[in-house]
Amino acid sequence: MKLTKDVSPTDKKIINRIFWRSFTVFASRVGATKAHAPGFMYSIMPALDEYYKNDKDGHRKAMMRHTTWYNITQNVGTFVMGLVASMEKKTAQDPNFDPETTVAIKTSLMGPLSGIGDSIFWGVLRVIAAGVGISLASQGSILGPLLFLIIYNVPSILTRYYLTYMGFTLGDTFIQNMYESGSMKLLNKAASTLGLMMIGCMTATMVQFKSKLNIPITGGKPILIQTYLDQLWKGLVPLLVTLGCYWLLSKKVNVNWILLGVLVLAIILGLIGVV
Repeated sequence: MKLTKDVSPTDKKIINRIFWRSFTVFASRVGATKAHAPGFMYSIMPALDEYYKNDKDGHRKAMMRHTTWYNITQNVGTFVMGLVASMEKKTAQDPNFDPETTVAIKTSLMGPLSGIGDSIFWGVLRVIAAGVGISLASQGSILGPLLFLIIYNVPSILTRYYLTYMGFTLGDTFIQNMYESGSMKLLNKAASTLGLMMIGCMTATMVQFKSKLNIPITGGKPILIQTYLDQLWKGLVPLLVTLGCYWLLSKKVNVNWILLGVLVLAIILGLIGVV
């Protein structure tokens, strides 16, 4: 196999263990702030244990890097796992390699790969499998559910397996070529910019604030404060709330206290008629 011919026996064992562990990712969601980060960390742990077996501090830092938010369609998510394993190997071997590049690339691949994975596996393959399965099941055939599972899971599992190797083997040449061409810094900057754009879009669409405050006018319609807030800077209050939460996070305030504070503030503003 071309994907495995240049992979050492040790790396093959690591990649195979990553592949099998990848099935546990969705069983490990711990909240909105981390999503499936524990499952991702558990999946790539064989690589971290091997490449940092003589470097406890490096192992600790690698684990901390991958406690960040992770969520990706797992039919294609193993590509990122293989790539990250390859980049962590490079980090362990090359002291000049920037480990933050690993996190930036992992983050930048979540959106595009999820879009591809969702379209193919959830939007097409699952619909085809369900169509075949329902058709046979409606006739009372036991082949209905069996074919549904086979049609959907066989391509999914094969894709997971090959993408794990592809991510690892491409990772080594990918990193080398990027460094030789001087494009790694550019990619890191682009990935960081893309992440900031995603945060900005999420802030604009998911953080809402609509004030009910108004100034009554005798014989006329009341003046809505929200209208002037929108004219001054649309989305100003949601932006300030987001920046305030970010500032609290930078001060090491526990995220649960921040969530509780926002919830209490929203309830109070609702009770006094501000929102």
